[in-house]
Amino acid sequence: MFDIVGDVHGCDDELAALLALLGHPTEPDRRHPAGRRLVFVGDLVDRGPATPAVLRRVMALVACGSALCVAGNHDVRLADALRGLPVEPGHGLEESLGQLAGEPASFRDAVVAFIDGLPAHLVLDDGRLVVAHAGLEEAHHGSDSREGREQAVHGAYTGEFDDRPMPVRDDWAARYAGAAVVVQGHTPVAEAEWFRGTICIDTVCVYGGRLTALSWPERRLVAVP
Repeated sequence: MFDIVGDVHGCDDELAALLALLGHPTEPDRRHPAGRRLVFVGDLVDRGPATPAVLRRVMALVACGSALCVAGNHDVRLADALRGLPVEPGHGLEESLGQLAGEPASFRDAVVAFIDGLPAHLVLDDGRLVVAHAGLEEAHHGSDSREGREQAVHGAYTGEFDDRPMPVRDDWAARYAGAAVVVQGHTPVAEAEWFRGTICIDTVCVYGGRLTALSWPERRLVAVP
């Protein structure tokens, strides 16, 4: 049994409220009384006011086995910036770097190691459930190929550009007919809705929406404002 949490983006107060609503103990080393496990869809960081607190909370939950987490594109970009690689600015990165500048170097190093160790996607419940930050076509389920990792973390694109110009996303879910349910974040939506065996649970908490979780296998949506 899993509680899958959408894009947190540095919103620790909302995350704490959601975990309490779902019945998860405050202490990360204590398990849910019903044995439920948390799964984070990635994009823990950027834009919000409390990226270090979110990272501390999720890192502790993962370390003690109470949670799993996949990598989001914002997480990967932050890790690259912390190790000194050239990274495109914007999209909330400066907020995360500013907040982390006040943290010990040992914590920043631990953040990089944590993000580097995250899988691109997870196959759970004997193959009935797939969690990937940006979604994932069935051909890549269970594979750690470069193409599959790129799609799971950053999204699938058509190779074309719109008039802004921005790369055009491939609507992979419109073709999806896989056996597993795919749960993702990455693409902001006003409401989490099922579509062809997939669901996006990024309900834009950081911009005044809600932080949403999907309880599995119940397929129950739980959210806090």
